[in-house]
Amino acid sequence: MPNQAVFILTDTQGTDVVGCYGRPEMKTPYIDKMAAEGIRFNRAYSTQPVCGPARSAIFTGLYPHSNGVLGNDMAPCLDAKTIGQRLSGLGVRTGYIGKWHLDGTDYFGNGVCPEGWDPDYWFDGRCYLDSLGSKEERDFSRLVPTAKDMRDNGYDETFTMAHRSVDKALEFIERYKDEDFFLVVSIDEPHHPFICPAEYLEAFEGFEYKIGPNGKDTLKDKPQSQKDWSNHVKSHLGDGEKLRMDAFFACNSYCDYEIGRINNAIDKWIPNALSIYTSDHGDMLGSHALLGKGPNMYEEIAKIPFIVRWNGHLPAGAVVDRPISHIDLVPTFLEFFDQDSPEILHGESLLKVFSNPTVCERERVFLEFNRFELDHDGFGAFSPTRCVTNRRYKLAINLSDKDELYDLETDPDELRNLIDDEVHAEVRDQLHGEIVEWMNRTRDPFRGPQWISRDWNGRAASSWGGPTRPRPADGFNRHTLLYDTAEPIDRLVYDKH
Repeated sequence: MPNQAVFILTDTQGTDVVGCYGRPEMKTPYIDKMAAEGIRFNRAYSTQPVCGPARSAIFTGLYPHSNGVLGNDMAPCLDAKTIGQRLSGLGVRTGYIGKWHLDGTDYFGNGVCPEGWDPDYWFDGRCYLDSLGSKEERDFSRLVPTAKDMRDNGYDETFTMAHRSVDKALEFIERYKDEDFFLVVSIDEPHHPFICPAEYLEAFEGFEYKIGPNGKDTLKDKPQSQKDWSNHVKSHLGDGEKLRMDAFFACNSYCDYEIGRINNAIDKWIPNALSIYTSDHGDMLGSHALLGKGPNMYEEIAKIPFIVRWNGHLPAGAVVDRPISHIDLVPTFLEFFDQDSPEILHGESLLKVFSNPTVCERERVFLEFNRFELDHDGFGAFSPTRCVTNRRYKLAINLSDKDELYDLETDPDELRNLIDDEVHAEVRDQLHGEIVEWMNRTRDPFRGPQWISRDWNGRAASSWGGPTRPRPADGFNRHTLLYDTAEPIDRLVYDKH
C-alpha cells in the first residue's frame, strides 16, 4: 500500500472562523466533518503570523529567523531545504498546487516551479493570473466583489483560484493514486480580495461577526505599536462588538466547500491517505481594537486550526489541548515517509500523537515577529518579538516596545498585561529564560543582551562572547569548514581563537 499524504493549507483562517472551534455561524460543514472523523488540535500555533514567514517554517522546518524569511517577499536561504526537496530526493512524488509566496518576488510569485516539486502541477498566483482569459478578468480578480458583480459578469466558482487549484489537485490524486506521494493544496482564499461564488456572498449579506470582550480593549499597558495600529483601522471597526466583512466571511465558507472537494476525492481514490488541514495565520477581526495582521502574539492571529484525518489510524473525534506548532510539520511528514529528521530541523514529529493523542506531552511552543514585509514600512515595520506560550501563560518580549505577559487560564481574552505584576514575577522570569534558551538553541541571528536586559528584571547583566556553534548539516549542502583549521567541522560547539 503506497504512502500518501495530502496537506491542505488556507490563508488567513484563525480558529474563530471555523465552526468546530466554537463558531457554528461560520458555516464550515466540511471542515467540521473532517474534525469529527479525525483529531482537532485546539492549541496549534503559527511560528510567525505573516503569510511568507509562516509558510517558510511550514515547508522548511526552520523558524523564520533561521531560514531567512523575516518578512513577506523573501526567499529561504540555501540550507533551508523544503520538504519537497527532501522527499523528492527519496523518490516520493511531490506536488505543490496553489499559493507559494516563497520565491522572493511578490505576493503572486513568479510562475516558475521551484526545485523539489512536480512542474506539471505547479500553479501559483502568477499562473492563476495568466490563466485568466482577458485583462478585464485579471482586473476583476483583484476587486472585492458583490454577489451582483459575480452574477453580472457570469463568474461562478470556476473563476476562483481556489477552484482551479483544487481541480489540479484532484487530477494529481487520481493520476498518482497508486504511487507514494506528498501533495500540498495551498488555497489562497479567504485572503483578500475574497473572490467567491455569488451564492456564498448572498448567504453572508448583512452578516455581523460578534467580537469577543476584547473588542473594546483600550490597549492600556500594551505596546505602542498596537495603539498605532488600532488608530489606523478604527474607522473600519464599528462599535467594538460587531464587525461587518461580508465578503471575507462568505469566502471563508466557500473555502470549506473546496476543502470538501479535496476530502471527497481522498475518500474516493486514496482512502488510507493522511490528510492535514491548517492555515498560515488568523486575522484580528476587531479583537483588541485591531484588524488584519501585524506585530502581536494574540490568540486570534497566532492560533490556527489544525485538523488531522487518517482513516483507520486515529481515534475519530479526538481533541488535543496541548500546544503544537507549524514547526512540527516537516519532521512529521519525514517520519510518515520513514525518514529521520536531520539535526538542523527545529520541530518534533507528531506522527505518534496522531495514532494516540494521549501521548502528546508538549508543554510549550515558540513564536516570533520580525517585520511584515520589505516593500513598505507599514504593518509595524521592524518589530522584533519573541514569544513563548505554555499550557497557561504567554510571554512576548517586544525588543523595541513594551513586553507582555498573559494568564490564558484566568484571562483568555488577553486583556490584562501582567508584565510588571510582581505576583507573576517567578513565572515571567521562567518563561523569559525559556525564550533566551530557545533563541540560543536555534541560533537566532538577532539574539543578544537586549533580550536579556529588560526594565522589569532590573536590566540584568548578560554574558559577552561565548563559543562558536555552527549550524548542523542540512543533508544537502557541504558543511562549513572550521575557521581555525579550514578542515571540515567535526563538532558543533568549539572555541574560536
